[in-house]
Amino acid sequence: MRTVVIDAPGQIRIDTVADATLPGPDGAVVAVETTAICGSDLHFYEGDYPLPQPVPLGHEALGTVVEVGPDVRSVRVGDRVLVSSVAGCGSCAGCATRDPVTCVSGPRIFGSGALGGAQSDLLAVPAADFQLLPIPDGIDDEAALLLTDNLATGWAGAQRADITPGATVVVFGLGAVGLCAVGSAIAQGAGTVFAVDPVAGRRARAAGFGATPLEPPALAAVFDATDGRGAASVIDAVGNDTTMTDALTCVRAGGTVSVVGVHDLNPFPFPALMNLVRSVTLRMTTAPVQRTWPELVPLITSGRLDTSGIFTHSMPLDEAQQAYAAVASRTADCVKVALQL
Repeated sequence: MRTVVIDAPGQIRIDTVADATLPGPDGAVVAVETTAICGSDLHFYEGDYPLPQPVPLGHEALGTVVEVGPDVRSVRVGDRVLVSSVAGCGSCAGCATRDPVTCVSGPRIFGSGALGGAQSDLLAVPAADFQLLPIPDGIDDEAALLLTDNLATGWAGAQRADITPGATVVVFGLGAVGLCAVGSAIAQGAGTVFAVDPVAGRRARAAGFGATPLEPPALAAVFDATDGRGAASVIDAVGNDTTMTDALTCVRAGGTVSVVGVHDLNPFPFPALMNLVRSVTLRMTTAPVQRTWPELVPLITSGRLDTSGIFTHSMPLDEAQQAYAAVASRTADCVKVALQL
């Protein structure tokens, strides 16, 4: 089967490897139809993560089940499914909460070296009853792919920002996760959502979701709009020292900063120390993907949460090198790329 592999920063290739096989009696094999490039994949592409050996990439996928183990109950061969990007054992006390991050055995992420990469013809999925969701009626392929990671992450990031009805929220970074966080914050009752990104076209996309776009530095505008208090909730969807510093600076006393994804903090920025006396809550984690599905699916199918406009490109898997370069450019016209198999 084909699989997208990275050998060194910036070096993407299509490898041919043995077909994925059933990972156990509770597992399944999915024939991937569409996968996608996530901002987290760029950490490998841009050299943020070590690469002691070639890594098969990708953790966002939908496809058709082609094989199931004897213990699988929720899906059958022939079902079209989406795959949670974060995997748990499915049977421990942590997974009983539908949050793979709290798995007692530790969460694993597809395409990180721990499990096979989703940017492949076939994907072996352990604990299939926990990891797979048959694609519901009314969910198109783009929405299904977003439910595997980006939308779940944006939704959880907004929830962990403690948004109250009518509150002022700031979202830093308007890639796919940031745009999902904007839509999620509005769906959760935010009054004003300021969307901050240096790329004008991405700010325009956020405005289309109902946000108020701001060009960085945006701190003065946030304080002006809140009578000097700052925002009640801030979501950092970028993950660097600059955005963390800005987030901690513009959040009001007693407010919450929610950081989604992987952060490159080193050392922890000084403003964090000052927030010890301002009663600021700081939360950092990845998404409890499976737990978000019962909330998000009805919002999408009812039209209350719009997922259109986040995918900007669709390319064949064999053009993965070009697709990664396009996503890494972080331009206005290329936000998220689907890879078709």
